[in-house]
Amino acid sequence: MASIGQIIFASMIVLIVVISGLIIFILAIAFSVSQGTVESSSPSTVGNLEEDVVLDCRFLSNSGNEQLSDVSITWLKDAVSGVVYEYKNKAAQLQGQNKQFKNRAQLFSDAISTGNASLLLRNVKMEDEGVYRVTVNAPKVSGTTSVNLRVAAFTAPTFTRWGNGTLFAEAHRWFPKPEVSWMSQSGQLLNSSTNFTNNNAGIMRVTSVLETQVKVDDIYTCFIENALVKAISEATVTANSVTDKTHFIFSAASTKVSSLQLLFTVILILSVTQTSISSG
Repeated sequence: MASIGQIIFASMIVLIVVISGLIIFILAIAFSVSQGTVESSSPSTVGNLEEDVVLDCRFLSNSGNEQLSDVSITWLKDAVSGVVYEYKNKAAQLQGQNKQFKNRAQLFSDAISTGNASLLLRNVKMEDEGVYRVTVNAPKVSGTTSVNLRVAAFTAPTFTRWGNGTLFAEAHRWFPKPEVSWMSQSGQLLNSSTNFTNNNAGIMRVTSVLETQVKVDDIYTCFIENALVKAISEATVTANSVTDKTHFIFSAASTKVSSLQLLFTVILILSVTQTSISSG
């Protein structure tokens, strides 16, 4: 039979859960009614070194897709002084811009009134890695969201069929150092030999030879992957050439606090509460 202390503790847990749920629900309704939404569809983004990247941000009032005027947008980067980009009074305000982003950052000005606050960052560099925070203020909309930018170098491989019947793949730019594997059309892992060549900046040229006699009309898949990017390339061998297609998969790691971490925090609070009840 449960003791009085256990009954009280169980009742407190139920009460805390119910009250917390009601508070969250009420706050969510109040916030959405008054503030609209500011969010990113890609809170963790991988930029390709020396190419352009878009840090996504969209904002929407609760009135729907109306044209929004008098919009203020400020992009900042953690641990970096000054602004990355600031837009106010229908114009860029770059007096306080950090020199790292001079002539490299811009908004899609023609799309701001429709709720697009995304940042275009040109010619991505390794030092651009980090967490970016964007604050949007507009009629019926106010909020902040963040995007974690990580930088890698990656290219799709090209394929050549050698005279001895083997398949050769070459990818010119990869960083960090990737792993390479091959798979047959039936899903069997195949033997291969891979070499990496560094340039002065630490970027790797990847060359890999499939150590198997390939067959005409068969499809061979080459995987090149590191912690940030995975390239999946399908090479179809024809009588006279090799046709290929590649798609990239990016790591979905995020800097946001996970639900599991939140759960651990709640459990810790409840444990302390139970200890207090027991000692009392």
